[in-house]
Amino acid sequence: MTSLPPYVEDVLERSLVALLTTLSERNVPVTHPMLPLYERGSGRIYFTSSLLFSRKLEHIRRYPKVSVLFSHKEFTGCESGDAVLVKGTASVDDSDPSNGWMRLLPLWRKKEPYIDAYLKQRFAFPLFWERAIIEVVPEVVYVWRGGDMEREPEVHDLRR
Repeated sequence: MTSLPPYVEDVLERSLVALLTTLSERNVPVTHPMLPLYERGSGRIYFTSSLLFSRKLEHIRRYPKVSVLFSHKEFTGCESGDAVLVKGTASVDDSDPSNGWMRLLPLWRKKEPYIDAYLKQRFAFPLFWERAIIEVVPEVVYVWRGGDMEREPEVHDLRR
């Protein structure tokens, strides 16, 4: 996989909110605001999803092509204000909903250090903590420097 420039990885890594768009069973786009977890080195974007809210999981299983939008300076935490749209293929891993997602805990902790306080209450809210992992493998990444979507984006084709 071709690597992304550091300024793009900064947006992916630092963002607190990303918009994950899937296709419904009627082929209608459905957008979910989610906490993105980006793993430098692998280039993968991860999300966790409670099994209680599994429609997006079913959408991904049916049609794994997704898009993920990182925009708005207040969501990305980057002064550059760059907007990034990732198009890729997603997969769902719910093979161990009780503990499988814990491998992402270091990435989650980095974004939300207070997660440990919630983890201490894990057994009080067991269904919330039954989680699937959504893994997105980026294929094409569009970058609008400064968030100016009136201009042509930089395009990074990672399929090569």
